[in-house]
Amino acid sequence: MITRHNKLDWLLQMAYTTARLFVKNSLQNHAAATAFYFMLSATPLLLLLSYGMQWLGKLAETYVPATMLFAALYNQLQLESLTAIGFLPKQTQLAAGSVGLLTLVLSSRGLVNALQSAFKIIFPSDTKRKFVVSWLLPLIIIPVGLGLLGLAGLAQAVLGFFAQVEIIGGFQAGLLKVLNFAFMLSMVWLLVFLAYWRLPISRPPVRHTATIALLAAASLFCLLAIFGHFFRLEKYQSLYGTLGGAVFVLIGAYFACLVFYLWAQCLFAATRVDVEALEKLFLGGSGEGAGKLEGFVFGRANRLLEKFGHTYQAGEVLINEGEDSLDAFFLYSGSAGAYKILNGSERKLGSLNEGQLFGEMAYLLKEKRTATVKAETEVVALVLPPEMLEQLMRHSAPLSRRIIGTLCQRLEKMNLAAQT
Repeated sequence: MITRHNKLDWLLQMAYTTARLFVKNSLQNHAAATAFYFMLSATPLLLLLSYGMQWLGKLAETYVPATMLFAALYNQLQLESLTAIGFLPKQTQLAAGSVGLLTLVLSSRGLVNALQSAFKIIFPSDTKRKFVVSWLLPLIIIPVGLGLLGLAGLAQAVLGFFAQVEIIGGFQAGLLKVLNFAFMLSMVWLLVFLAYWRLPISRPPVRHTATIALLAAASLFCLLAIFGHFFRLEKYQSLYGTLGGAVFVLIGAYFACLVFYLWAQCLFAATRVDVEALEKLFLGGSGEGAGKLEGFVFGRANRLLEKFGHTYQAGEVLINEGEDSLDAFFLYSGSAGAYKILNGSERKLGSLNEGQLFGEMAYLLKEKRTATVKAETEVVALVLPPEMLEQLMRHSAPLSRRIIGTLCQRLEKMNLAAQT
């Protein structure tokens, strides 16, 4: 039961952290910019696609099965609907190919740059991507993305064609439709996974990335279904005239980018939930307004105790003077004493009470332990590895100031004890 509650706490804390960071990072503005560059990239791409389909149509005129397959591909890609919307002209000239290709390259670079700018905010990092890599990345991402989308579209057209013809039974047709959907979902998942895993400079864990990418892909499919059910192109064309099609697609692209960035922020939050919870526990207090909500979300420490907690009996040693360990300790309950060997005898430097962080000096100064800490009563302490302490200090300026202030006071006490 405790484990289930801890999982619920983790999900609640991750959702809260995701929402807070999403608003703080103004990702809705980045979604709008990305949707705009997507529109610029999509139009020349569709022009080139239409030109290619016309060329393939001429090849299929003399072969009946090829003509049927071509018609199915044309319907699957919904080129007729895109022509009605106004994205595609009724006649695509050869000259449009070179112009569309140049526009596609320029707009695609803008699209990738918009994605990189958003990911720098979602996944902050002190390091910078190399200039050559940053310049070549759009040239790699766009062909890979277009190749996967093209493969998915071709496979969907072929599977959809065989599912509709009468030469196979109903069961086989239903199976092909399921395979069609599964293949499309897997292609979208792969694209989202590559974006979430490769675009951040500091890459998130693969397992978390794969799971969040699957949820993002499923959400995009649900968004597409909802958008197609509740929104009608005719309404936008009646309101905006010939621009109605562009407005319709732009709104859909904006919502898709919102979903994409929301799950990206969730991926970052999944790796930082422990840091957020530890910060709230160490600093304490909830305040008013939003602090009440934080107090409710981060009020339970059971999950942290299960993951980092250790129990020490009275007289048991937590830290030995002179050892090389670098773990930091947070005294959750009980009391302990700090001791040091001075002039051949052990002297007590002071007491440690609930809510105090200690043991961080060894990590910050990269030195051996300067004192021994013993439990005076039964003690429950959170034992934090060095990498967690580093994340905490990078993440929380108030906590860093408190640690530095405590460290200065501790050094002052040790100097006074050494002089007496």
